[in-house]
Amino acid sequence: MLTIADRDGAASVAPSATQAAEVAGSSIDFEDVTVSYGGTVVLDRFSLSVAPGEILALIGPSGSGKTTALRAVAGFVRPASGRIRIGEQDITDIPPYARGLGMVVQNYALFPHMRVDQNVAFGLRAQNADPALIATRVGECLELVGMSSFARRYPAQLSGGQQQRVAIARALAIRPRVLLLDEPLSALDAQIRRNMVEELGRLHRDLPNLTVLYVTHDQSEALTLADRIAILRDGRLNAFGPSRSLYQAPTSRFAAEFLGRANLLPVTVSQLDADGVLARVRLGEHSLSVRCELQLAPGHGCLLCIRPHALRLADLPTGNGFRATVETALWQGDTQNVTLRVEGVALNLTVSPSQAMPERGSAVWVDFAPHEATLIADEPAHG
Repeated sequence: MLTIADRDGAASVAPSATQAAEVAGSSIDFEDVTVSYGGTVVLDRFSLSVAPGEILALIGPSGSGKTTALRAVAGFVRPASGRIRIGEQDITDIPPYARGLGMVVQNYALFPHMRVDQNVAFGLRAQNADPALIATRVGECLELVGMSSFARRYPAQLSGGQQQRVAIARALAIRPRVLLLDEPLSALDAQIRRNMVEELGRLHRDLPNLTVLYVTHDQSEALTLADRIAILRDGRLNAFGPSRSLYQAPTSRFAAEFLGRANLLPVTVSQLDADGVLARVRLGEHSLSVRCELQLAPGHGCLLCIRPHALRLADLPTGNGFRATVETALWQGDTQNVTLRVEGVALNLTVSPSQAMPERGSAVWVDFAPHEATLIADEPAHG
């Protein structure tokens, strides 16, 4: 039995899928899916595959189509064209209540007149499940999310983080084939959000066969939780890959800038190493060695991508560095964020809070390890 709660709190009921702990997770496949609202295309020929048992995060700016993609899987929006499959089943024309999915949204959507245990049991009771099964399943799910001792309370007696745990328990009680999470932590404060990210990670370790499609605007959540990340832009898939790989070697300028902070410096390829792994590039008067996964020829212009934590201030010139000018240094407790300028481009650097900072306007030497930077194709900046 599935309870899908929409943003306005409405809920619908569907037949249950086989218990998640006993079966392999179901894949999700988008096949050239297009969704339009009032003649405006918000998801444009979108194709993507989510592997069984993985967490895949959909991220992107507002209006990129990420929530529309998730709601298309849930059945709340109807594609103008294309198909959506869960496992071997085409669900495009199946109503939401019959898809066997669990969904958690950002406003919890708990029933205020029901106790915690009654909220969690709602889907099973709508199925007319055996009372003994309901009691067992509710107890298991509340224990799974650490809310067993709150079973007799009402939602108004819970904190935001506790309400979100109950919403997750309710979605899991019906043993869904797929769990859909639509920015489930965005209404929580920073500390509770961090705790909930850890809890979601633990939950997936306890239920490794559960396939999760997770929409979030928080890149750190995506990097922490997701096996793979899909970045959407203007209704289309801009970049897709394993979380660590996509962060370390973004496939586009937009992906580099959107997924974490990135320094992007225009450089020119001067030489490709014989091993095909590294390249020599020119940054003004400096020659640098950097990882290269593109097919580039000498003389080709591209962007050198370096994350702030990969840069180091050096006392003396090194074999893989450049001179820059200090603009600002901002102490933030556990780190210092330093802004530099090199070849007319602003550069961000993260260093230890105990490291002494040079004076504003002074010249410094900056270096990095070749494998901690990469080359990406140049393209217009996101605007």
